[in-house]
Amino acid sequence: MIAHFVGAAALILVAAHAGGWLAQRLKQPYIVGQLTVGIALGPSLLGHTAPGAYQALFPKEISPALMGFSQFALVVFLFAVGYELDLKVLGDRARASVTVALAAFVVPMAVGSGCALLFREQLRDLGMPRDLSPGMVVFAGVALSITAVPVLTAIVRENDLSRTVPGVVAVSAAGLLDVIGWTVLAGALMQSGGEKVLDWPWRVGLAVGFVTVMVLVARPVLRKLLWGTRMEPSLRLALLLGFALGSAWVTHSLGLHVIFGALLAGVVVPREKGGTLDPDLLRPLHDAGSLLLPFFFVISGQSVALDSMDATGWVTLVVVTVLAVVTKIGSSTVAARLGGLGRHDAWTVGVLMSTRGLTELIALNAGFQAGLLSKPLYTVLVFMALATTLLTQPFLLLTRRLAERDRPGTPTHTTGTPPVGQPPDGTPTTPVADVS
Repeated sequence: MIAHFVGAAALILVAAHAGGWLAQRLKQPYIVGQLTVGIALGPSLLGHTAPGAYQALFPKEISPALMGFSQFALVVFLFAVGYELDLKVLGDRARASVTVALAAFVVPMAVGSGCALLFREQLRDLGMPRDLSPGMVVFAGVALSITAVPVLTAIVRENDLSRTVPGVVAVSAAGLLDVIGWTVLAGALMQSGGEKVLDWPWRVGLAVGFVTVMVLVARPVLRKLLWGTRMEPSLRLALLLGFALGSAWVTHSLGLHVIFGALLAGVVVPREKGGTLDPDLLRPLHDAGSLLLPFFFVISGQSVALDSMDATGWVTLVVVTVLAVVTKIGSSTVAARLGGLGRHDAWTVGVLMSTRGLTELIALNAGFQAGLLSKPLYTVLVFMALATTLLTQPFLLLTRRLAERDRPGTPTHTTGTPPVGQPPDGTPTTPVADVS
């Protein structure tokens, strides 16, 4: 089994990062290539075309080891996400960012939950029960409302939008939306019951108590420990990773998922005294996370069942993808306009907020493990996440071309619509702090 695991790990790492590199060459996010490779290495493709090779590479006996690596990668990755999360970046655009975040969550949430209730018969054809639980209905809304902050940030950087109004508004709104989305998702997972060790009201009470202890006790202790001692970077990294893993263990024991404990641990860890991020902590977290995340993509791909995609599945995929794109872009664009942005800047914000990517996959994986999704519906939503992420870059290029077409030949704009990246009054955008 050691030989099987080592061989599978070698294939996963090399193939996934090669897929990510190829996706970047095609002007797509790195995650798109990694997820595609993960699906290709699953039972639907490799297992169907070469069952002997698939059984030799991925025997059932190594599944626990692969799952363990994938969960460790998620803890490291989401710990870094929580550490980087800083809502102070809202700054002068707080009104627009809050408006966009609320609209981008509420509208898709309502549409997703409403569709789950209206189309129960169609969902039964995808393996869902006749009577959907409240957790399933809520999760359907969450699946449409998620925005992937890490992938969005990468797209913003690659398109030179980091210091523009739409870039800052989109990233800050996505960060705020993440807080709302993860909170609602936690409630859905709690209500799902899991192993039914405790009733969900007890789990809610214990979870609130744990968050309180983390904020009021753990954070001051960490501040004194990190700021008051000259700790070696490697020892500090080991201590904080142990803290993140311990927090993940607690939330998992409460019937949630390790992802919530990892995120909470990252949020609780104090920044440097000047409010800056510690590069000696952030760099190895990013390196370890990016190295090990392919294991998560392969585990996600193992649950994708292409053979379950009949006519109902493909029609559902088209409908869900259209709803996901329209509700996100539409609600975010209208909210950005109400927040004072120009027409093209508002469209840019809407397109960016439609990015789902890795965060969507993490949520889908958690919902699937909690029994809130059937395997066919999980497959549909995974492809929806991939499709919406693939569409972000082409939509951004289209928005930019429309802005250039409508841009007058002189610097003075009489139409009231500024170029993408400028505030509504047409003045150059003031540089802002790095939103990453």
